[in-house]
Amino acid sequence: MVFLPITRHLTPHRIGVWSLAWVSAVTYALLGLVRFGTFRATIFDLVIVDQAVRGYASFGPPYAPSVGVQKGYGLDFLQLADHFSPIYALLAPFYAIHDSPRTLIICQAALFAAAIPFLWMYARRRLGVVAAYLVAGAYAVSFPVAQAVNFDVHEVMFVPVLSAIMIERFDRGRRLPAYLAAFGLLLVKEDMGLMLIGFGAALALTRRRLDGAIVAAMGLGALALIRGVLIPWAGGSNDNHWRYTHLGETLPAAVLKLVSDPLNTLHLVFGDAGKIDTLVLLCWLTLFLCLFSPLILAAAPMVLERLVSENSLWWSTEYHYNAFVVAIVFCAGVDGATRLLRRIRGDEAKRIAVIAWAAAVAVAGLTQVPRFAFDQLADPGFYKPHDRSAAAYQAMAVIPDGVVVEAPNHMGPMLTHRTTVLVWEPTPRSAPWVLADLGQWAWPWGSVDDAKNAVEERRAAGYMVVFERDGFVVLHKPGS
Repeated sequence: MVFLPITRHLTPHRIGVWSLAWVSAVTYALLGLVRFGTFRATIFDLVIVDQAVRGYASFGPPYAPSVGVQKGYGLDFLQLADHFSPIYALLAPFYAIHDSPRTLIICQAALFAAAIPFLWMYARRRLGVVAAYLVAGAYAVSFPVAQAVNFDVHEVMFVPVLSAIMIERFDRGRRLPAYLAAFGLLLVKEDMGLMLIGFGAALALTRRRLDGAIVAAMGLGALALIRGVLIPWAGGSNDNHWRYTHLGETLPAAVLKLVSDPLNTLHLVFGDAGKIDTLVLLCWLTLFLCLFSPLILAAAPMVLERLVSENSLWWSTEYHYNAFVVAIVFCAGVDGATRLLRRIRGDEAKRIAVIAWAAAVAVAGLTQVPRFAFDQLADPGFYKPHDRSAAAYQAMAVIPDGVVVEAPNHMGPMLTHRTTVLVWEPTPRSAPWVLADLGQWAWPWGSVDDAKNAVEERRAAGYMVVFERDGFVVLHKPGS
């Protein structure tokens, strides 16, 4: 459906964009599927999402027992109480085609690639066909996309395509699909209202004040409704994932602190080398021209939310967080280039400047490939099975279907399609089956000795060893 604007009439350019999107999707899927098949995927977060989607697919609640038990809520913990992501329900029908977490990996790959046609259309309208291909290609190889498809699956998979549709359709004057895309973003995660508030400000600055006010009001209303009503109704709490205790215990207190102490806010944003690295790399995607567009305001609240937090993972470049704003950054770069072109006289000079900028953006994207996840695809070692994979498969085969099992973080994804997976960790979870790893997958144990001691404690508590090989131990408690 997302490729409909490109494929309605199969002109050469539309075929070209369609091909770029599908090559990108296959590449992203290959990366994710190889990671899955070589035990690089994890319970946190592939199993969490699989359990939620599996609930929708069976026309039941989206329970996420892996995170629920880990947080002390129990097996019947709703994923909506952890992160408000009802949009996962859209993936449920695909489980009728193939009931496996691999389905999520493929869907994520397709969704990231689905942003390409809309970025292409936006750039073509502003800068021409050649620049559109170069910008779309730069997005396809960009580090935010690479890092996102390299780390399991997450709700962020929906954001680039929805934000690209929202921006492109508003720019085209098609308000209904733009508003639908904006509403869709609110179903992705509890903080997406921040993006709409920023985008509303951008619309207002470009003399679309009514649309800007409506979009910003949608964002503000969604923040209040989701965090204040819907997450608590689902069984969560307002302080879930709260990583701002240095600013206050509540959102209003944190905002007041940021506004009332601007020097401290500047220090929080720019006072760490990792934060500066992330900001520079994001702006470098467009050679800093994104900073010349009001559209960058749509990304600003989402980025600021991460930079002022206590969680260093949120502001790093190693995970999926930058993918929330990647499509906005590229659209802002195109808009910024358009604005700067007005200062250049002569059509030929403008054409040369446009192609030069777009080519430089594409080259900048390619130069980032060796630093980030796509570099693995050229490494033969990336495709090699794990040294203990045979023993791992034998250990998993011992565990019956339909049971609750505690499993190592990197083995849970292989079991989630037929068991209820919990993470094997220091706190006993009283699951009837335990798959322990005394080797390199012993996380989150302090050491292998700690893991061995835990196995002995389980045996003392009545668990029986039913399998043991190459560091893998399967335990079962009869009658549990």
